[in-house]
Amino acid sequence: MSQQAPLEKGELNKALTLLQDWEHKNDRLIKTFKFGDFREAIAFIVHISFFADNIDHHPILINVYNSVTVELTTHSSGNKVTSLDVVLAKAIEKVAAIQ
Repeated sequence: MSQQAPLEKGELNKALTLLQDWEHKNDRLIKTFKFGDFREAIAFIVHISFFADNIDHHPILINVYNSVTVELTTHSSGNKVTSLDVVLAKAIEKVAAIQ
């Protein structure tokens, strides 16, 4: 994977307007998703893992029973948010919509 440039503040703010309920905190895009139970939460993780692996960009995932917190940052770009994080966030939203 080639190195991505960190998003400028304006680019980041624009991306956040397109990503419902995502926040920028500690140089990460973060969102917590809630599901009906543990199995649904794990199924969500499995579904997003396929896309993440295909683009070779892997999220930080925290699972507690029926919730999954997703944190996105680009390690190769100094742990900053890049366009790759936005692409993955949009794909994760699509998966969440069909869960």
